[in-house]
Amino acid sequence: MYDLTIRGAGIFGLSIAWAVVQRGAKVQVIDPFGPAAGSSGGVVGALAPHAPEHWNPKKAFQLDSLLMARTFWPKVEAASGQATGYARSGRIQPISDDHALILARKRSQTATELWQDHAQWEVLPATSDPWEPQSPAGFVIRDTLSALIHPRQACHALVAALAAQGVTIHTEGADAGKVLWATGVAGLEALNAGRSRPMGNGVKGQAALLDYDARGLPQLYADGVHVIPHHNGTVAIGSTSEREYTSDTLTDSQLDDVIAQARAALPVLADAPVLERWAGIRPRARSRAPMLGGWPDRPGHFIANGGFKIGFGMAPKIADVMADLLLEGRDHGIPEGFRVEQSF
Repeated sequence: MYDLTIRGAGIFGLSIAWAVVQRGAKVQVIDPFGPAAGSSGGVVGALAPHAPEHWNPKKAFQLDSLLMARTFWPKVEAASGQATGYARSGRIQPISDDHALILARKRSQTATELWQDHAQWEVLPATSDPWEPQSPAGFVIRDTLSALIHPRQACHALVAALAAQGVTIHTEGADAGKVLWATGVAGLEALNAGRSRPMGNGVKGQAALLDYDARGLPQLYADGVHVIPHHNGTVAIGSTSEREYTSDTLTDSQLDDVIAQARAALPVLADAPVLERWAGIRPRARSRAPMLGGWPDRPGHFIANGGFKIGFGMAPKIADVMADLLLEGRDHGIPEGFRVEQSF
C-alpha cells in the first residue's frame, strides 16, 4: 500500500517524491504525459535570487532553498549517476546608468545584512572580458548566490534517483494514500473550474539553446534576458512572458527578438548556431507565489503548484516543507503568502 500518490512529474512532483522517499515513505508518481512534459522540460534554468532588499518571507524562503540546493542536487546526482547541470557559479549584470549604480551599491550593503556570509552582491568595474555584457555605467553587479541547472536533465536525474529507490513514473493508476496534486497549468485550470475568480493561469515562455561552449562561467542577465552557460557546452537564452498566446509549444518572432537581444548584449554569441527553440506554459498562481498546502475542500488531498519562473530555485525547500506536511502533518514551514488559501 502506498503512503502517498503524487500526480504530476514536473519539478515539484519529482522533488517532493524524492524528499518523502528519503524519509522512508512508499510513493507512486503518476503523470499521463511522462516526466518533465510541461514547463519543467525547458532549457533555461536560472536559479537567481530576488534583489536583497525589502525582505519578506518569500525572499527568505528562496534564500534558504538556494542554499539547500548545494546539497540537494549533488545527492540526486550521486543516487542517479546522472548530471543535473547544477552549479553555483554566480551571475553578472551590467549597470545601465548612475541611478542604477547607486541602487546597486545600496543593495550591496543590504546583501551583507540579509545574506550574511552565505553569498555576496558586489559592484565591480566593468572589464573587457568577452563573457561580460557591455555596461553603460562602467560597472557590473556580481552575485555569488545565483546558480544554474539544466531543467530537463535535472528532472530526468530525479527520475533515475527515484528508480534507484524502486519508484517508477506511471502514466495512469488509482489513488492510494494521501494525494498530492502537482499538475502545473492543468491543475490550475481544474482548480479554476466553477470559481468566480481564477486561482491562477498559464504564462507562456519561449527560450533557445545555442551552440557555444562557456561551461564554468557565470550566468548573465542583461537587457531583460537570461544567458545560461550549461555544463554540456551549450548556452540557453530566455525567456518571454506571454499572458496571451495561440499555441502552447510553437515559437515565433518574440523568441527571435530575445535571441537578438542576447547577441547584441554579448557579441561572442553573434554567430552561435541555434540548436533548439523551445516554448512551454508555466503555472502562475494568483498570489504570484508558489501554492502549497492542503486542498481546502478535499480532505486527504494536497496542492503544490504555481512555480512559474522560480520553481527550480524553490524546489529543494518546497520538497522539504511539503514532506513535513504530508508525512508529519506539520505546516509551520509554509509561509503565509504561499498557502493555498491565498489564491482561493
